[in-house]
Amino acid sequence: MGNRGMEIEDYVLTATEKESAHMERPLEKKWFDIFWYVLVFFVSVLAARATYLTIIKGSYYQEVSKGNSIRSIAIKAPRGRIFDRHGSLLVNNVPSVDIVAVPADIPKEEEALNGLVRKLSGLIDMNEGEILAKISVAGGNSLNPVLVKENISQDHMLLFLEKAEEFPGIRIEKTAVRDYVDSTIFSHVLGYEGKIEKKELEENAGYLRTDYIGKQGVEKTYENHLRGVHGAFQVEVDSMGNVKREVGIINPKPGSDLILSIDAELQKKLYDSLSASIEKSKVDTAAAVALNPKNGEVLALVTLPSYDNNLFSQKISQEQYLGLIENPNKPLFNRAISGEYAPGSTVKPVLAAGALSEGVITPSTIIDGLGGILRIGSFSFRDWKVHGPSDVRTAIAESNDIFFYSIGGGYGNIEGLGMTRMKKYYDMFGFGRYSEIDIPGESDGFIPDEQWKLDKLGEKWYVGNNYHASIGQGYVTATPLQIVNSIAAIANGGTLFQPHVVSQIRKSDKETVNVEPKVLDRTDISSEIMKVVREGMRQTVTGGTAQQLKELPIEVAGKTGTAQFGNEDKTHAWFVSYAPYENPEIAMVVIIEGSSEEHPSSVPVTKEVYDWYFSRNEK
Repeated sequence: MGNRGMEIEDYVLTATEKESAHMERPLEKKWFDIFWYVLVFFVSVLAARATYLTIIKGSYYQEVSKGNSIRSIAIKAPRGRIFDRHGSLLVNNVPSVDIVAVPADIPKEEEALNGLVRKLSGLIDMNEGEILAKISVAGGNSLNPVLVKENISQDHMLLFLEKAEEFPGIRIEKTAVRDYVDSTIFSHVLGYEGKIEKKELEENAGYLRTDYIGKQGVEKTYENHLRGVHGAFQVEVDSMGNVKREVGIINPKPGSDLILSIDAELQKKLYDSLSASIEKSKVDTAAAVALNPKNGEVLALVTLPSYDNNLFSQKISQEQYLGLIENPNKPLFNRAISGEYAPGSTVKPVLAAGALSEGVITPSTIIDGLGGILRIGSFSFRDWKVHGPSDVRTAIAESNDIFFYSIGGGYGNIEGLGMTRMKKYYDMFGFGRYSEIDIPGESDGFIPDEQWKLDKLGEKWYVGNNYHASIGQGYVTATPLQIVNSIAAIANGGTLFQPHVVSQIRKSDKETVNVEPKVLDRTDISSEIMKVVREGMRQTVTGGTAQQLKELPIEVAGKTGTAQFGNEDKTHAWFVSYAPYENPEIAMVVIIEGSSEEHPSSVPVTKEVYDWYFSRNEK
């Protein structure tokens, strides 16, 4: 009995301990159990969903993933505009629409591709073979759009939009083309832009096959400034290349505007005056350049004949292009910076400065006119007219060839500079080297020397070669730009500036960067000698070969030049000048090519332009 009682008692005590232990478990353990059950539930749900998507719906979503992708569609950045020095708009952008193709979205099956091309050809009036060639140029899997047809008409655009679903991989792309105001007047300064070509694409990173790029003139030189940074739409497209939804956008950054040093009204006046003059003279070609002698700014630059640069920006036809390149007067040729001519007597102020600096002559040295003929042995070197005894000022004013034969090649008791020293001063004033103007295509002209003739022609250098070089003939050639820049250096006291067309770059954030003047050279010629040379150039107007300019309300200094060329007894008629005489603000050169007139017509052009220019400034 006692033992049984103990067993019952022991049992009851054990049960009480278990219950007590159960009731004393931590609260945290209870929550952990709940969290565990919830986690298991969600994992089970996700596993079930994954099983459904991969096994049951897997084939469907695989097809969707093949067809849809994220693409970046370029938003073309506006190209910078171009203004003249007074804010007149010279170049603007006008909206345009191109037809482009995304090769990766073009049907690969031959039958479908041919059908697409056939329909597109009929819609946009374009040869099927040409369309196929353009589509295939980028390769079948390229996502980079290729140009099919640029600047399509509004009617073609509307027709395409109505039937866009019938043209997989083909789309329209909004862009802009250049509109050149007064295009023929400014074309040799501005140049033009056009669609980028394969070679240009290889040489210029970051361009699209549908981009435009500067080809000539300021458009080419300042391409990196004018070109903006493209933006992009990020979109989801289906297997046909159709946009399903927009994902994001990156805004484009416009290109910088350019402010030119060109005076648009002066450019027009010079163009009109020169055009009228050559028409009257019955010649076809001419050029003129006006500079600010204080800093090298190009105020005007004209070449005749000219061309319409809008033809190139808006897709020039084959017929139009052939008409330009086959024209014997070469309208695409920029005579002002690329034409290399015998400069004639326009170089005499430079050689006078050299002879005075070297002590070959003094300001008071008198050289006899020799009756207009200088004889060396059996050779005769003629003047263009008979001059009496002259000092250097008179020789410049009257363009006395005998005087310059003597100081260049030597005669009698005048030692002469010789070609080595003549070349030194030619180089000092910018001849025979690039002026580094900010327009492509410049020529450097040519100044010969003894060794060149021996190497090139196998002949020794004769004194007659010195005589020819001393009056800007023989082997000497120069561009109109070089000639006016040399006279600008005389006008300003001896500083040779780099000519420049652009004066400011205005960025899209309105920050303006000034193009500072750059000095190419400073002559070591004294101010007294420069003054003597300038006095001779002033006498050219007051009593020399350009007396027509005496009637102007301002004082002008200048130098005429008549350079023979070819075998037809024709000459280039030059006149280079600056004004006002005491405080120059403009230097200008005019050349009429191949004039057979007894009196050259470049002086009247200069007179008309200066009369207008200084009268306008007084208003």
